[in-house]
Parts: sequence; structure tokens; C-alpha cells
Amino acid sequence: MREKRFKTRSVAGTLAIGETIAEILKPSGSTGGRLVILRGEVGAGKTTLVKGIAAALGAAVEEDVTSPTFTLVHEYQNERVHLFHLDLYRLETEEQIAVLGLEEMLSETNALVLVEWGERFESVIGLASGEVAMEQGEGDERGLLVRWNW
Repeated sequence: MREKRFKTRSVAGTLAIGETIAEILKPSGSTGGRLVILRGEVGAGKTTLVKGIAAALGAAVEEDVTSPTFTLVHEYQNERVHLFHLDLYRLETEEQIAVLGLEEMLSETNALVLVEWGERFESVIGLASGEVAMEQGEGDERGLLVRWNW
């Protein structure tokens, strides 16, 4: 597994790091979709990071990306990428995960599936090919560790 570390001291910095991380995570178009777990406590900046990734991939502008806490899934896309942003915080069972259709999302060759709170479910961990772990520091400082196996 490959890994890379980042550090940011502001919301703007987290958005900017999203651009670099997007280059790592973007689907190749030849091996099917990628599922990446976003780890971090509430308020760590996971959705802010997704805003930066979506903007860098041209799938959405930052202002259009919001947390899918209550809707579970938000989709953003262009001709190069189909970005799925999931938040599983409110789910409790594997049965609830099964109806989301993660395998169908991953069947698209240009799919990038970013999952907040995915580490809570074995089925999601089994589908993941990468993760971004975010740690909060003081104020807006964040540490990010990106791991991937492609």
C-alpha cells in the first residue's frame, strides 16, 4: 500500500490539498471504480476535502458540494468522472449498507466513491482500495494521511 502525508492550517488549505489528492484518487478508466474511505472525527473536514476533490476533478463547484448526512448519497459528474459522496454516520447495520448499491457504483469505470464513516462496516472496508485519514489539530490545522493500493 502506498501512502502520502499532508498538513494544512486552514479551510482554504484543505480545499487546495483536495486538488492534489484528486490526482491520486481519480479513476483510471480501465480498472473500474474506486472506493475510498474518509476517516476522521465529526468536524475533521471530510466534506471540505470532498469539495476540493470534486472541484479539482471538474465534477462540481465547491459551493454545490454538501454533506450527505441526511440523504446518504450525493452524486456529481462530468464526462471524465462520476463522483459519489456517501455519509454513513446515521446507518447502523450491514443490511442498510446492502441497499445502497455500492457494487453498482463501483461497476462504472469512471466512478470515485468517497465514503465518510465507512470504516464502521466490514462490507465497505472490503470494497475499499484506499483511505484518507484526517486528524484535527489546533484551530483549523489538519493532518491527512492518504493510502491507496493501485
